[in-house]
Amino acid sequence: MTDPDYTQCAEDHQCLLVVVKPLGSISKGNFSCVFDKISSVEQATLQESHRATWIRYKQYYPPENNDWGDFQAHRRVVGLIAVAESCDSQELSQIFESFDGLRGEYGTSLYNWRMFVFGLTGEVVDQNRTDVDFVSDYEQLGGITRTVEEFTSSLFIVLESKRLDRASEKAGDKMPLLCVPFEKKDFVGLDTDSRNYRKRCQGRMRKHVGDLNLQAGLLHEALVNYHIAVETLRSINDFLWLAAALEGLCVASVVSHYGTTCRTTKARHQGASTQAEKEKRSRAGMQEVLIDPGSLTTNGIGGDPSLEIGRAKNCLSPDDIVEKYREAISFYGKYQQAAVIELEACIKAVRVLAVQKKRSEAADFLQNAIYIHVDVTEDERIQRYSVLSELYEQIGFRRKAAFFKRISAMQCVRAALPEPGWKACYELLLDTLQGYNLSLDNPQSSTESHHGWPAVQLRILHELVYSSQRMGNPALSVHHLTFLLHSMLDFLSEQEKKEVSQILEKYAANCRGHSTALEIREGLQVQPIALSKLPIIRSMKIINLPPNLRPVKLKSGDGLSTPISSSSPFIYSPIVVQQRREQRANQIDFQWVQGDVCEVQLMVYNPMPFELRVENMGLITSGVEFESLPAALSLPAESGLYPVTLVGVPKIPGPVTITGYHTEVFGIPSRCMLQNLSHCKVMCSTVDVVPALPLTQLTTSLPRCSGLIAPSTLGDVCCNVVVRLFNGETQKVSVQLENIGKQPVESIELDVTYSQQQRDSGTCRVTWDTQELQKLIPLQPGSLVDLTLSIHANFDFSNTDGSFTEMQDGEGIVRRNVSFLTLVTLYNPFFIPATWRKGDIVVTQVVRLSVRPSGHQHL
Repeated sequence: MTDPDYTQCAEDHQCLLVVVKPLGSISKGNFSCVFDKISSVEQATLQESHRATWIRYKQYYPPENNDWGDFQAHRRVVGLIAVAESCDSQELSQIFESFDGLRGEYGTSLYNWRMFVFGLTGEVVDQNRTDVDFVSDYEQLGGITRTVEEFTSSLFIVLESKRLDRASEKAGDKMPLLCVPFEKKDFVGLDTDSRNYRKRCQGRMRKHVGDLNLQAGLLHEALVNYHIAVETLRSINDFLWLAAALEGLCVASVVSHYGTTCRTTKARHQGASTQAEKEKRSRAGMQEVLIDPGSLTTNGIGGDPSLEIGRAKNCLSPDDIVEKYREAISFYGKYQQAAVIELEACIKAVRVLAVQKKRSEAADFLQNAIYIHVDVTEDERIQRYSVLSELYEQIGFRRKAAFFKRISAMQCVRAALPEPGWKACYELLLDTLQGYNLSLDNPQSSTESHHGWPAVQLRILHELVYSSQRMGNPALSVHHLTFLLHSMLDFLSEQEKKEVSQILEKYAANCRGHSTALEIREGLQVQPIALSKLPIIRSMKIINLPPNLRPVKLKSGDGLSTPISSSSPFIYSPIVVQQRREQRANQIDFQWVQGDVCEVQLMVYNPMPFELRVENMGLITSGVEFESLPAALSLPAESGLYPVTLVGVPKIPGPVTITGYHTEVFGIPSRCMLQNLSHCKVMCSTVDVVPALPLTQLTTSLPRCSGLIAPSTLGDVCCNVVVRLFNGETQKVSVQLENIGKQPVESIELDVTYSQQQRDSGTCRVTWDTQELQKLIPLQPGSLVDLTLSIHANFDFSNTDGSFTEMQDGEGIVRRNVSFLTLVTLYNPFFIPATWRKGDIVVTQVVRLSVRPSGHQHL
C-alpha cells in the first residue's frame, strides 16, 4: 500500500469513500465550487430506517490502495463522481471515454457512479446515459445537492444489502478467505479444510462484517463482531488481521464514547477549495465530553435497552482504547508491507489521545510514527512532517511542533528538487515562530523579557530573511532583518552586529515601502519595526526656556484673575481632586511659549561596536500642533551616556505631550514611543504652551559693570550697569527698547525693585514720565523707542545697612520681563571728623520693564 493518508482519524472508519475527479477542460476555480457543493452532503440516510452513514470525499485516491478494501472497508472506493465542462458533442464523447476509463481503474468495488457535465444545452443534452447529469451553468448548483443526496442514498442501499449478505452466512458455511494484496501468493496450495484455515476465514469475515456494520451505523453489532474476530484471530496468531480487528474495536469504542457530532461542514471541509488545502485541515474536532454509552443509540434515538446494555458491555474504556491501539500498532510493525497502515494507525491514536488529554502517551505514539519507514515522494515527505508538527501542536508540544515544521520547510527547498518551493518554505517557517516564542505582529513582546533559545531564534530569523529574499520580496527581507536586529541585539556578537547592520543598510537602500505595514498572509499583518535600541535612550528631560524668554505670572492691575473651572457640580469632589493630582504628577511646573524654540534633552547610548549615524531624529508629540526640527548625530562606538538635545516650535497654545521620538538608522525610519521604552526614565512629559509673547532688547546709556553678579532668582536681568551719585544728586538715564520679536508690543509697564530698607529710607529713587511711556505704544516688530529715567539719591548715612530683595510675582496675567541691574554708589558730601565718618554706600536696584501683546493673556 502506498500514499498514506495523513488526514485520517478514527471516525473515518464509519465513512463511505467517494472519489470526485475533474474531467476535460474545467478550470480549478469552477471545480472547487462544484466540489464544495458536493462535499456539503455528509450523510446518507434510508427512508425506512433511522440509521445514517457518513460520506468521505477525496479528490485523489490511488487505485492500488483500493485493493485493501477487504482488509478495512473504509479504504474501498464505493462511489465515483466526475465533474466536466464541455461545449460541443465531440468533446463530450472524449469526456465519456475518460469517465469510462476512470470507472475501470477502481474495478468492481464501486457501488454507484455519476458525472455532472456543465456548459451544454439544447439537443446535445439529449443523451441515453442515466449516469450523466447535464447542468447548463454554474449558477444552478442548487440542483446538484439533491442529486448527490440521491446518489449517496443509493450507496447506503448497496452497503446494507452487502452487509445482510455477509451477516447471513453461518459458521458452518464455507467462507471465502479475505486477503491483503501481498498475502495472495502465500496461500497458494494451502489446505483449505484445516481447522486453522477455517478459523482464519471466519475471523477475517467477522472483522469485515464488523466494518460493514460500523459503516451502516450499527455500533452494537460492530462491537460484537470485532470482539469475536479478536478472539478468533488471536487463537491462530493471525497478527495482521488481529491488528485490524483491534483497531476496529478501538474505533467503535471511540465513536461510542465521544460521538460524531464533531462532523460538521466547517470542521471537515473548511478551506477545501483545493486538495492540498483539504489535506491540511485539522481532524482534532472530536468532542471532549464523554457520552454515556447507554444514553444514545448509534443513530441518536432511544432504542432497545438490551442493545444499549450490550453495547456498553462490549465497549472499551478510555484506558483500554489506548492499550488496544498500542497492541494493534505493535502487530502492524511485524509486517513491512503494512507500514502505511501502521503509520495511519499511529496518527489516529494520537488524535484520540489528544481528545483524552493524554499528552505523554500521544507523544509516545508520535515518536513511533517518526521511525516508521515509508517510501514517499517529496511532496508526501513535506506533508508528513507538517502533519507531525500539527499533531505535536495539538497535544501542546509547541517546540517539537516548530521543529518538525521547520524540517518540512527545509524539505521544500532541497537541492534534489528541480524547482525549490521558496514560497512554501517561507509559509512553513512563519508557522514555526510561535513555537520558538517569536511574534512578528508584536515586536515589543520580545523586548520586555526574553523567552526561548536565542541561538535557535537567530537561525529561524536568518532563514526567514533568506527565504523571503529568494522569494523575490525585498520588503519582507528588510522587515525580518530589522526585527532580528531589534529583538536579538543583546545576543549578537560584535561581528554579527556589523554584518547584520551592513546587510540591512544594503537591503533598505534598494527597497521602497519598508516603512509601511505588510500583509504577509491573509489575516496576518505586520507593522514596521521601531529600532528603539539604536540608540538606547536612558532618560528624557524637558528643558525650560532661557531666563530672559520665560513667561511670568503677575496680578492683573484691572482685577482680572484666572477663572477656576470644574466639571463637578459639587463644591468639593474627591474624584476631581484625584484627577487634578494625576494631571499635575505628569505636568511640568514651567511653560513654553508659542513660536519659541523649545528643547528636550535625551541621554543616549550607542550599543554598537562602530560609529552609529542617526538621521532625521526629532520629537513625536500629541496635543497642540508642534513642529519638530529634525537633527542628525553621530555617536562613537559604545559611547556611554551621551547628551542629545532635540528642538521644536509649538504652534498653538495649550498642553503638548512628548510621546516619543523618530529616527532613521541604516535607512530604516523608526517611530519610538516612550510607553514602549522600558529602559528609558521619563519624569514628566506634558508642558503647557502659553500664547506668543513679545521679545524685546534693552540697552542703556550707563556704563556696564562686569564685577556685579545678579542673584539667581533674577534670571531676566540682561545687563549690569553702574552709576555714581552724591547724596541729593539726580541723574538722567537713557534706556533704549527694541522689539526684536514678531509680536507687537501693546503695553509697557515699568517698575523698580527695592530692598525693604530702601523703601523705608528712600535711599535711591527712580522716576519716569508715565504719560510719555504710554505714547510709545504700540511698538511694532523691528521698531525701537527711547525712555528717560531719573535716578535721585536721597540717603540717610546714619544707617548704612542695606540688603537686596527680589520682587515676588503673583498669579494672573502673562507677560515677559526685561531688566537691568543698577549698581548705585552714594558719596557723602560732608566732611566730618574721621572718627565719625562713615564709608560710601553702595546699593543695588533692579529696573524691570514688562511687555505683553494686546489683550490679557492668561495662563
